[in-house]
Amino acid sequence: MAMSDLGQVDYLVIGGGPAGLQAGYFLQKSGRDYLIAEESDSPGAFFTRFPRHRTLISSNKVHTGWSDPEMRLRVDWNSLLSDQGPLFTAYSPRYFPPADDMVRYLADFARTHELRIRFNTRITGISRPDGGLFAATDAHGNVVRARRVIVATGVSRPYLPPIEGAEEAEHYDQVSVDPAEFTDKRVLIIGRGNSAFETADNLIETAAVIHVAGPGSLKLAWRTHFVGHLRAVNNNFLDTYQLKSQNAVLDGDILRISRKPDGTYVVSVKFSRVAEVVKDIPYDRVILATGFRFDASIFDDDCRPDLVIKDRFPQLTDAWESVNVPDLYFAGTITQSLDFKKSTSGFIHGFRYGVKALHRILERRYHDQEWPHTTLPAAAGPVTDAVIERVNRTSALWQLFGFLGDAVLVGADGEVRYCEEIPVAHLHEAAARSRFGDLASYFTVTLEYGADHDRVDPFDITVSRMPQQDTSGLDARYLHPVVRQFLPDGTGKPVAEHHITENLENEWDNPDVHVGPLRSFLASRLSAGDDLPAGEEIAAPRA
Repeated sequence: MAMSDLGQVDYLVIGGGPAGLQAGYFLQKSGRDYLIAEESDSPGAFFTRFPRHRTLISSNKVHTGWSDPEMRLRVDWNSLLSDQGPLFTAYSPRYFPPADDMVRYLADFARTHELRIRFNTRITGISRPDGGLFAATDAHGNVVRARRVIVATGVSRPYLPPIEGAEEAEHYDQVSVDPAEFTDKRVLIIGRGNSAFETADNLIETAAVIHVAGPGSLKLAWRTHFVGHLRAVNNNFLDTYQLKSQNAVLDGDILRISRKPDGTYVVSVKFSRVAEVVKDIPYDRVILATGFRFDASIFDDDCRPDLVIKDRFPQLTDAWESVNVPDLYFAGTITQSLDFKKSTSGFIHGFRYGVKALHRILERRYHDQEWPHTTLPAAAGPVTDAVIERVNRTSALWQLFGFLGDAVLVGADGEVRYCEEIPVAHLHEAAARSRFGDLASYFTVTLEYGADHDRVDPFDITVSRMPQQDTSGLDARYLHPVVRQFLPDGTGKPVAEHHITENLENEWDNPDVHVGPLRSFLASRLSAGDDLPAGEEIAAPRA
C-alpha cells in the first residue's frame, strides 16, 4: 500500500468522541495547530453502539429553576464546555435520554465550532523514531506527524477476565439485545457494573433464571457517590432477587466456564458467603459484562505507554501525560486511573473539566501562557468572598469533586492570586517546582464528601447528620467545601484545614455558619514566610 504524507501538526488528537471534541474546541479557541483523527464518518461513533439498550444513564436535567449557565452544568452531565453551545439539554427533555440524541449532539457541536476533523481515519500505528516527532499511520497508509499527541479513544477493547474458558462466553458488546431469544433460558451474567445489570433488567420478563455474578461486595452509586457503581435506574433486578423471583446475585469467583456439546454451559462458582466451597451450576447462556480496556496495540515499542489497573488504563502523570513517553497525553474516560472509583474522570461530566485543565497545562508548558488568575488583596475578607462566591456557583469543583480545586496562591512578596480549576495533585507538583512563582504558601478549595462517606447508608435515620448550624464542618459526610493550606515543599500534606459545614440546598452563604468561620480561619493563616501561625487542628484526611 502506497503511503501518503499528510503533513505535520503541533497536536494530533486521536478520537472524535466527547473528549476529542472537547480537546479540539480548546485547541481551536487558542489558535493552535491541530487535527482530530476519527475512525468513523461522524463524531461520537461509540454512541451508535453503546449503551447496548440505547438509554443513557447520564443525567439530563432540563428544568432546574436556575438561569445561571454555570449552575445548570451541575446537573447537565452530557454537554461539552464552550462559550456558545450547543447544550445537550436542547436535544432531549428526558432525564435519561436516548443514546441517538448524543450522536446528533456531538455532530452539531463539531459543526458549530468548525472543528478540524479528518473522518474515516482509523489510526493503526504510532511510532516515534529517535524520540522526535510522532508518526501516526492510518488504515489507508496515510501518515500524520505531530509534536504532541492527545489520545482520546476511550476504552475500546473488551476486558477478558482470567477465568478458565472465558473465551467460550458471549460478550456484552456482541450479545443479542432481543429478550425473546432468552425465553425460558437460564442465564449467567458475569460482571457487577451497570452493563451487567442493564443486561439483566432487559431479560427479566423472558428468562427463566438470571444470575449476576462477581467477586466482592456489590456497590451502589447512591452510597459510594461513584457513578460507575450500580445506578438506581439499573437495579430493578435486585428486587427480583430479594423478593424471590428466581433470580440471584452470586457473590464469589467464577473458576471455570465449560461448554457442553449441546451448547449449554456448566459454570464452577466459588462462593464467598456460604459453606459450600465450589458449586457447578448449569446455564443455557453465559454473558461477559466485565468492562473494557484501553487498546495500546497501535503503539510501537518506541512510544508504547505503560499501563495500570490490570493493564486497563495508561499510567499518567498529574498532567495527564504518559509516565514513560514524553509529549503523549490522554483525555477522556481513559484518564480515570488518576481518580479511579473516587471521582468522575471516567464520565463526560467529569472529564470535560479535565480536558479544560489539560489544555491550560499545555498552554503553560509549550506556549508560555500563565494559568488564568485574579489578583486579590492580601486580606481575609476579599479571599473569603472569592471562595464563597466560587463554591456557591462552580460546576467544575462540583462535578470533579476532590480532584479539581481552586488555588489561592500566596506569593513570597505577599501578592495573592486566585486560580480556578487546577488538578490538586498537579498543583502540589507545580508549586514545589516554583512553576507558579515563588510562593510562601497556597490554599486549595475543593468540594468533597466526608470521611468514610461510602460506608454509611444515607437513608439510615439511625446515623446522625451533623446539625446545619454546626460551624466546624469536620463531621460532614455530604458534599461540602474544604479549604486547606500547604507549603510548597512537595509533600502535599496540609498545614491547616477548614471544612465549611454541609447544607441541604448546597448554599454556603450563611454569615454565621459558613462565611464567618472561613474568614476567621483565613485571617489566622494568611501570613507570608515559613513561620506560619498555629491554626485549628487538622482533621483526619478526607476521602
